[in-house]
Amino acid sequence: MSKLIKVEGYRQLLDPIQTEQGIKQIKDFFQANLSTALRLRRVTAPLFVLRGLGINDDLNGVERPVSFPIMDMGDQVAEVVHSLAKWKRLMLAEYGIQPGYGLYTDMNAIRGDEELDNTHSLYVDQWDWCRTIRKEDRNVAFLKKIVSDIYAAIIRTEYLVCESYPQIKPFLPEDIHFIHAEELLQMYPDLTPKQREDAVAKKYGAVFIMGIGCKLSNGEKHDGRAPDYDDWSTPNADGFYGLNGDILIWYPVLGRSIELSSMGIRVDKEALLRQLELENKMERLNLYFHKKLMNDEMPLSIGGGIGQSRLCMVLLHKAHVGEIQASIWPDEMRKECAEAGMPLI
Repeated sequence: MSKLIKVEGYRQLLDPIQTEQGIKQIKDFFQANLSTALRLRRVTAPLFVLRGLGINDDLNGVERPVSFPIMDMGDQVAEVVHSLAKWKRLMLAEYGIQPGYGLYTDMNAIRGDEELDNTHSLYVDQWDWCRTIRKEDRNVAFLKKIVSDIYAAIIRTEYLVCESYPQIKPFLPEDIHFIHAEELLQMYPDLTPKQREDAVAKKYGAVFIMGIGCKLSNGEKHDGRAPDYDDWSTPNADGFYGLNGDILIWYPVLGRSIELSSMGIRVDKEALLRQLELENKMERLNLYFHKKLMNDEMPLSIGGGIGQSRLCMVLLHKAHVGEIQASIWPDEMRKECAEAGMPLI
C-alpha cells in the first residue's frame, strides 16, 4: 500500500490488554474534561438521518454517504451520518440550551469513500460537540479561547496516560500556536497544503490553522469545508477571513502532522447566504435545516468534532489507527502492518 507509512524500528509500547485499558481511560477522562471545560451536556446521537433534509454533513461535497431504504417508511432513504455538524445545532434549539452551554455526543460514522492509511479508516468515531453563543461571541478571540480550552484538556489527558504507563513519554507542547491559512501560504508558498501543515506543525508542535474553506491569495483553498456549518467567509479581527479551523499536532511516531479536530464558529444567516452563493449551492435554502436557520429557529453556535481513535492513537503512541479500533482493511495492508510490527485489530 503506497499510502501506508512504515516506521523503522517501531514496536508497540503497550500490549493488547493495556491498549484496551488505555483507550477506555482516555475516552472516559477526556470527555469528562471536555464537558467540564466547555460546559457541555451529553446527548444521544443518531447513526443515520433521512436524506433530503440537509442535516447530514457534506464534508468536502464529494463523499458518498452509505444509504439504505426504510421498508416501513415507504422506502424513504436513510443515510449513515458523515458527522453531526448540523444535527447538533438542531438539538441546541430543541433542548433550549442557553448561551454559554452546549452538548456533546459519541458520534459513530461510516465513510466508505475514505482513502485508507495510518490515520484514515472506514469507521469514524468522534466527540461531536456544539455550544450556544451570543452574537458578540462571533469573533476570532472567542474562537481562540475555546480552542485553547480544548487543547488544555488534551494536555491533561496526555499527563494521565504518561502517569499510568511510564513507558510512554509526553511530547505535546504546553500551548497551541494560532495561524491563518493565508499566513501559512505566505510562509511556505512553494509547498502544498499538506506540506505546509507538516512544516508548521513540526515548527510549533501543536497548531490551529484558521480559515479552512476560504479562498487564499493564490486562488485556492487550503482545504475544503461545506458551506453550511462552519463560517469560513466572515472577516475577522486578524485581517483575514474565517472563524473556523483545524487542530493539528506534530506526531513524532509517524514523522508528520495529524489533525485531531475540525471546528469553528457556525454560520449565521448572512454567512450562510454568502457561502452558499460562493459555492453555487443556493438550492439548499429549500432544505429543512437551512429553512430553520434562515427563520431564526436555531441559535448562534460554535462546534466541532474531535477524533476519538486518533486521540487514543497519538496518546498511546501507536503507528496505525487500526491498532486502536476494529475496522475493515485491505488484506495487503493487514499483511504489511503485521510485518511492520503494527498488527491491526
